[in-house]
Amino acid sequence: MRLLLSVLYPLLSLTLFGLYPSMTIGPKEGWQVYSSAQDADGRCICTVVAPEQSLCSRDAKSRQLRQLLEKVQNMSQSIEVLNLRTQRDFQYVIKMENQMKGLRTKFRQVDDDRKSVMAKNFQELKDKMDELKPLIPVLEQYKMDAALISQFKEEIRNLSVVLTGIQEELGAYDYDELYKRVLRLDSRLRSCMGKLTCGKLMKITGPVTIKTSGTRFGAWMTDPLATTRNNRVWYMDSYTNSKIVREFKTIEDFVSGVVSRTYSLPFKWEGTNHMVYNGSLYYNKYQSNIIVKYSFETGTVLAQRALEFAGFHNMYPYTWGGYSDIDVMADELGMWVVYATNQNAGNVVISQIDPDTLQVLKTWYTEYSKRNAGESFMICGTLYITNSHLSGAKVYYAYSTKTSTYEYIDIPFHNQYFHISMLDYNARERALYAWNNGHQVIFNVTLFHVIKTDDDS
Repeated sequence: MRLLLSVLYPLLSLTLFGLYPSMTIGPKEGWQVYSSAQDADGRCICTVVAPEQSLCSRDAKSRQLRQLLEKVQNMSQSIEVLNLRTQRDFQYVIKMENQMKGLRTKFRQVDDDRKSVMAKNFQELKDKMDELKPLIPVLEQYKMDAALISQFKEEIRNLSVVLTGIQEELGAYDYDELYKRVLRLDSRLRSCMGKLTCGKLMKITGPVTIKTSGTRFGAWMTDPLATTRNNRVWYMDSYTNSKIVREFKTIEDFVSGVVSRTYSLPFKWEGTNHMVYNGSLYYNKYQSNIIVKYSFETGTVLAQRALEFAGFHNMYPYTWGGYSDIDVMADELGMWVVYATNQNAGNVVISQIDPDTLQVLKTWYTEYSKRNAGESFMICGTLYITNSHLSGAKVYYAYSTKTSTYEYIDIPFHNQYFHISMLDYNARERALYAWNNGHQVIFNVTLFHVIKTDDDS
């Protein structure tokens, strides 16, 4: 019966759970593809979902087949009861046959000597007939049983025809075929996941407080290009006059305060907008517009380059000050630096830079005042700017480097500890790392994805 029921679930759904599960992209062969990319925590997921039996039972064909199978079960039980009854009644038939033989002998004796034994044999005959009376209902029951058996045979014959028809109709979805379709679906899912690398920011949730430590200002981060087994954390307390970077092997070690290694940088840093990228630290050199690339592996400076015309040392900081003039960041598309210049009237400038040489590859000029920005971060080539570093802050402005256009938006987030001095996006974690008034916290982000499949024309 399980084998028959297994053919009732031939259709699966290719579903990406997320913000907009009603937008279908490129249906094919009964599969559905939805645009979205996040779970309850805002992380991208792709999931295969097979409907439960209760859902499949709504299908007319599956309901008909299930009813027929239940009917076969009922008939099997009835036939079993009939068989037991037949075995019991067969004993009465044997007894009746013996009594009939005895009557035949008595009749012969009566015929031989009617006069001498008439009275005696007549009484015996009457007694035998009395014994036979209970067998009459048995014989009647046999007639009913025979009719019931005929009815069962007819129903089973009709049932076989219907089952054969349904089996032929669903034959294309037997277990082997379904298994092959699941394998094809798995391949399509992996292809789909590869297309979920970028999206538009829709929501910020949290924060989750990881640790409380340090001063009001500082930076902490992980490497977005590290492997999944590499979860090192780097910690840089304060926004100026320091060269000490602490490394923790895991987030658990970070919470517990177990330092695995301490680095002393060749130059002091300025601000809190540093970045670890592919094993190297990128930061703004103290009292300059120079970006430094420092290798944790070799303990040496691999590159340093002045950012032309960029303001520094509180010339164009974020709203909270702290020498936050130059902000180094990374996203899915590479490495960026955000700053302001006199030439752009103190408004935000975005430059994409080469991670190896620090050379500026391309620059975009916005009309948003750097001094009016609370913090900023890049996601998928779009710069998102908050309107404050204090309570009530929200993501207020977005500039797309792809289209060189901007828009004013309204995405609130919970500034739990009232003062944010660092807010950076980690593309691997799909999360925002923040330093929130001496608390190291993480915000989850929800991105809206429009998926293009191979089926789209």
